[in-house]
Parts: sequence; structure tokens; C-alpha cells
Amino acid sequence: MADKIILNLNNREQVGKNKVDKLRGEGLVPGVVYSKGSEPSHVIATARDLNKVYSAMGTSNIFEINVEGKSSMVLFKEIQRHPYKNQILHFDLFLVDMSEKLKVTIPVVLEGKDDIKVQPSNLIQVMDEIEIECLPTDLPSEAIVSVIDMAIGDVIEVKDLDIAKNSKIEIFTELTETVASLQEVQEVVEEETTATDAAEVPTVGETKEEN
Repeated sequence: MADKIILNLNNREQVGKNKVDKLRGEGLVPGVVYSKGSEPSHVIATARDLNKVYSAMGTSNIFEINVEGKSSMVLFKEIQRHPYKNQILHFDLFLVDMSEKLKVTIPVVLEGKDDIKVQPSNLIQVMDEIEIECLPTDLPSEAIVSVIDMAIGDVIEVKDLDIAKNSKIEIFTELTETVASLQEVQEVVEEETTATDAAEVPTVGETKEEN
């Protein structure tokens, strides 16, 4: 059985750019925990723990936080990264009420896209994510559909995703919208160009003589 994932946090008293820069220099990352009907709380996490939890949970999985002994269930709401370093600069968490429905966006996963039987072929993914609503206990981490057996010209629609068969999940996209399609590989035919021999091009002097 996998270890339970818990992100340990501490309350943050220091705010302001200078204080935040100092925290980051100490290997800490500032964040905010938002909750419905309450004031947001400022927290800090170690960069190591934060990266580990975010890599495992992403933005569509509920997990536990422990803020100085107080446990809560949350989702990542937003992550701010450094423009070119692999570094999280700030994170936002949303406190989850396990008795209330959540409206979230989850990724669309095309299962088996590297093993499609029809080859050569060109798989076009039109939809990368989809918005849904459900109770936290019914929240899927992704919407999945197999594409292994697709034929040329086939189109996968929202109604073909696994979540469309779950009555506990409400989907905020038309069921007939396209998720992906399989097309023929278009051969690019390069037109042959005839290079003009440099000797056949008159020089400026030759042109003047002709005039």
C-alpha cells in the first residue's frame, strides 16, 4: 500500500517581496490557502516537499495538508513557476469541503496513443482538458479514452470518455464535441526547382553593353 501523501505547512507571518525572497533563499516556498466564506491564510512549505507532492497529485487530486497540527483536505488551485528555472515560486491551495460538490478541470488522457494499430496515421487531440462537477469523493484525476483501435477517419467525442458513463459526474461540455480524430498522414511533396546556372545570368556590365 502506498504511503499517504501529506504536505506539511507552517503559518506565514512575513509578507512583502523582500521577506518572500528571503524565504525562497532558505529553500521555502510561500503559499495561500483559500476557503469558501473565510479569509485566505498565508503558509509556507519546503521546496522539496512541495515539489514531491505536486508531482504526485497535480491539479486534479485531493490530498491532505497539515498546518501546525491542523489537518485539512485541499486541491492545488494554482502554481507559479520561475520563467526558466525548474522552481515553484508560489502556490495556491483550495480547502475542500468533502460534503459539497466541486467544479474542477481535469486532463483528458488518450490511452494507448503510442500503440495505435493503424499505421501510419496522425492522431489529432483537440481537447486537452474538460470541466466537471462532482462530490470530492467521486473526483477522477483524469478523463480517459482508449485510442488503440481507432481507424482512419474515426472521431472520439466527449460521450466516449470514461467519465461520461459515470452518473455522479456532471460534464460542462457538449457530449458531441470532438476530443480527438485519426487522420491519414499527409505526404509533403516538394516541388523541384531548377537552379539557374550563374554563368547564364548577365552581369551589370553585360546588361549595359546590350543597351
